[in-house]
Amino acid sequence: MKRHFVCLFACLLTFLVGCNKSENSGASSDQSPSSAESKGTIGVSLLTLDNPFFKVIGDNIASEGKRRGYEAIVVSGDKDVAKQSNQIKDFIVKKVSAIVLSPCDSKSIVPVIQEANAAGIPVFTVDIPCHEPGVKIVTQVATDNYGGGKEAARAMIDALGEAGGKIAILHFKQAESCQLRVKGFREVIDAHNAEGQGKIEIVAELESGGAKDVGYKAAEDTLQANPDLRGIFAINDPAALGARAALEKAGKTEQVIIVGFDGQPEGKQAIKEGKIYADPIQFPDKMGAQIVDAIIKHSKGETLPPQMLIPTSLYKKSDGEKDPDLK
Repeated sequence: MKRHFVCLFACLLTFLVGCNKSENSGASSDQSPSSAESKGTIGVSLLTLDNPFFKVIGDNIASEGKRRGYEAIVVSGDKDVAKQSNQIKDFIVKKVSAIVLSPCDSKSIVPVIQEANAAGIPVFTVDIPCHEPGVKIVTQVATDNYGGGKEAARAMIDALGEAGGKIAILHFKQAESCQLRVKGFREVIDAHNAEGQGKIEIVAELESGGAKDVGYKAAEDTLQANPDLRGIFAINDPAALGARAALEKAGKTEQVIIVGFDGQPEGKQAIKEGKIYADPIQFPDKMGAQIVDAIIKHSKGETLPPQMLIPTSLYKKSDGEKDPDLK
């Protein structure tokens, strides 16, 4: 009898453990990310991932996409239209749910965007727009580059004071976002000059490639042609840092003021150290998250505005000194 009772108890215990195990395992599987059905794939081709600004956009699209059920394929166009076109063609073949671009060239990229449109894949642009006729872009998420250019000009006017002087612009003309920055910058400088106080003369507008090495050479050439140069407006931090290196080599760091654009960590550090006067800073993390939100809203049939702009914020030495993220 005792032996029969022990056997019965053992069987009952095994049954209960088995039930608990099954329940736990079921709960665990429901919470596992692998059990959640993917909503689709976002194909992302950015101007270049060498620039930390675009890397932050790509990283945030990937992380926000994952959080909201999407996989993201993020690739670098490397400022090469042909390469970016092939990347988009690959996204079309993969039948991605949406395509996000920061075009390497807004005009030259038109034919392949039209291919995506024909395939029924919604196309979104981030940072660099494509306003060309014949293409359908759901929406553009970007910095208010035009407003940021105006903010940069006001910083330059403040830095030069009543003396004014000669300045140069280090451009990246193939990017429409940079065209807007320079447009806003020039308009404020022209308005300032029209008031007749502290005339500021733009003596050069050179290609910077949005990169340190090209920015360095452009600044070097400008200094040689204009030894009395007083200021440089660079359309992004890499170009501004290249210009700073050229000033250091020429021994003109006290004479020439640099205003950049972006607010990348290296640029902010340079502002804190007094190497760059100021930056209208962008928020690439917000841009990445907002693009994913726009994709999801569009997938639900919501109507989106043609563009969603994120204002810049002027960052100066005093901001750098309070910035906990800097050394």
